[in-house]
Amino acid sequence: MNQISNCHVMAKPSGSVCNIDCEYCFYLEKEKLYPDRQKNWRMNDETLEKYVKQYIEAQNSDSVQFSWQGGEPTLLGINFYRTVVRLCKLYGKNKKISHAFQTNGILINDEWCQLFKENDFLIGVSIDGPEDLHDVYRTNTSGKGTHSKVLKAIKLLKKHKVEFNTLTVVNDQNVKQPLKVYQYLKSIGSNFIQFIPLVERQDSDQSTNDTWLVNPDEKLGDVTQWSVNPKEYGTFLNEIFDHWVRNDVGSIFVQQFDATLSAWTGQQSTICVFSPRCGHAFALEANGDLFQCDHYVYPEYKLGNIHNESIKTMNNSEAAIEFGLKKSKELNSKCQSCRYRFACHGGCPKHRFLPGPSGNPDHNYLCEGYYSFFDHSQNAMAFMVKLINNGDSPAQIMNYYNNEQHKGTKKKVSRNALCPCNSGKKFKRCCA
Repeated sequence: MNQISNCHVMAKPSGSVCNIDCEYCFYLEKEKLYPDRQKNWRMNDETLEKYVKQYIEAQNSDSVQFSWQGGEPTLLGINFYRTVVRLCKLYGKNKKISHAFQTNGILINDEWCQLFKENDFLIGVSIDGPEDLHDVYRTNTSGKGTHSKVLKAIKLLKKHKVEFNTLTVVNDQNVKQPLKVYQYLKSIGSNFIQFIPLVERQDSDQSTNDTWLVNPDEKLGDVTQWSVNPKEYGTFLNEIFDHWVRNDVGSIFVQQFDATLSAWTGQQSTICVFSPRCGHAFALEANGDLFQCDHYVYPEYKLGNIHNESIKTMNNSEAAIEFGLKKSKELNSKCQSCRYRFACHGGCPKHRFLPGPSGNPDHNYLCEGYYSFFDHSQNAMAFMVKLINNGDSPAQIMNYYNNEQHKGTKKKVSRNALCPCNSGKKFKRCCA
């Protein structure tokens, strides 16, 4: 069997420990899996060194990107990451080492920014929109909103010219105001935007389980009140896309839109949930336990511990390989015949709990929203592909959409006439 040459690990050196108390957070409950670590939650020096060494050794490439998340990774303190940088230099040899760092921003100050700038850290800041939307769920342990402190962190990152992007959890509240969210993220200087649809289910009988959110394999469970509605999520993406395609192509990068365009050009999606296979994107707990995925941190999905087995060995284990292949193997007939399968591949397996064609709970909860977006954006995506294939920038699509004369012409042009976009093809074979 050929060795799998690379993997991705999301390291959680603080475990589930965090300095805020987001009502919708799926990871805070993981403390129940490690009751013995309530007072000793930090990743220790031995585990950190093993992780850095093993992760670099598991990559068969000239560049290695570390990902740090939590809980809240800044709780480890700045000296922890100075040690990270030192260990990367020790074991990285001639490899290019970079870091992705997801944070709520509360503790970021000038000293943190200097570390980030000097050591090639890309900072992901969690922010759910303007204050009134962000503070609905993202509150501190006293129940007060955190928006002002997050905004202060973003201003510091910009001051120090630290590269950052924003991650917005799309929930039952902000999904209703798509353009307000999008325009606000632009206004604070976010040029790279991730929208993460919130879908969690809670166990109806919490007295018999260690955790209150259901295991992804459990098909029973009630969708939480703060989860996004699928139809509303599709509308959310469509309204933002319509604005983006007329104003921001090439200047604002929305992960969902970029991933869809990649699929239209025949490349693999840049988002794991839309890849034909998943797996080999692990989560590392603070004690060295390695799990199949950030959303599968449950005992049955534990691959092992880096103190006993190397990351490279676990990456090539039968369990890891089977987990990755399972996504495509269990794709139901409706998904297999879907016209947008190439762009979606059934979405995240965690969200497959609606009844499918056979009556089994194997269909993606977000399907209606995904299909709405793929269908809504298909003409624009096809047009941008034509531009790319012609050696042009996809940003030229903005001229097409914003040219009022062309909009009027488009309604009158014959289907057999040459397309006004100058592709050289008949209108019916092109933009029609």
